[in-house]
Amino acid sequence: MDLKSLLDQPGKLPTIPKVTQHLIESFSSEDVSIDEIARQLAADPVLSAKLLRLANSAYFNFSRAIGTIEEALKMLGFVMARNLVLSHGLVLAFRNTPGINLKQFWHYNLYTACASRWLAALAGANTDFIFTLGLMHGLGQLQMHVAMPSIMVPLDRQTHVLQTGRAELEKETLGFHFGDVSAELARIWNFPLPLIDALRDIPQPLTAEPFSPAAAWVHLGAWRARTEVLGMSEQEVVASYPFSVGKRLGIEPTWVAAIAAQNGDMTRAHVMPALSELTQGLEAMLT
Repeated sequence: MDLKSLLDQPGKLPTIPKVTQHLIESFSSEDVSIDEIARQLAADPVLSAKLLRLANSAYFNFSRAIGTIEEALKMLGFVMARNLVLSHGLVLAFRNTPGINLKQFWHYNLYTACASRWLAALAGANTDFIFTLGLMHGLGQLQMHVAMPSIMVPLDRQTHVLQTGRAELEKETLGFHFGDVSAELARIWNFPLPLIDALRDIPQPLTAEPFSPAAAWVHLGAWRARTEVLGMSEQEVVASYPFSVGKRLGIEPTWVAAIAAQNGDMTRAHVMPALSELTQGLEAMLT
């Protein structure tokens, strides 16, 4: 099955909730009405509860309790609220996906978003854009498992969907990889072009022309998330680190605890905090 055929199956394309569609449209809008978004969120009791839970979570640690949607939007910022709605819509859209451990997958996605954001902040990059990329980057895997489950079974037996080398295996076998599918889904949903292009480049950022730093930051964040959810040993962490991507971005590998310890740099290295710390309170985005 080619990429066009994979996505030319209306019955197997994910359905995005209406409020999520409105939020997607806001990506390209220069005059977003916060009041209108607040009204839409308030009309959805599940989303309202999630937004308030997120606003009152340890992740933001506000000094007072947040009690209304309007307050939550003001305190969180529109982009973070939009990411919550986006993740909620994506979880709903792919709630029935054969062959995928969804709990593991969504934790991996959230870990990727937060790790990528932390890394991008070191470089002064657009952390909001990169957080959104992290949330969306793996959606192609879900769509591939929904639309062609029998084709994915032998690939899954050969290489775990989150494992290093998965994109290369898919490219060799199918002629496209999950990043291509994620990008095409974003195009169908009318996301802005920079996001679509970056999604396509994330699995293999060094082959992209022109080079996308945003895609490369998410590639590094996805690697860090992978080491966590797959329970890699310190030796596996060091051996699998994408040194060439880090070098292209100009970041030393000592942000990784295992590599910093190996090099004796723990006292002066800027080591990424534990992912459980980076994501604390954001679990509302997954349920």
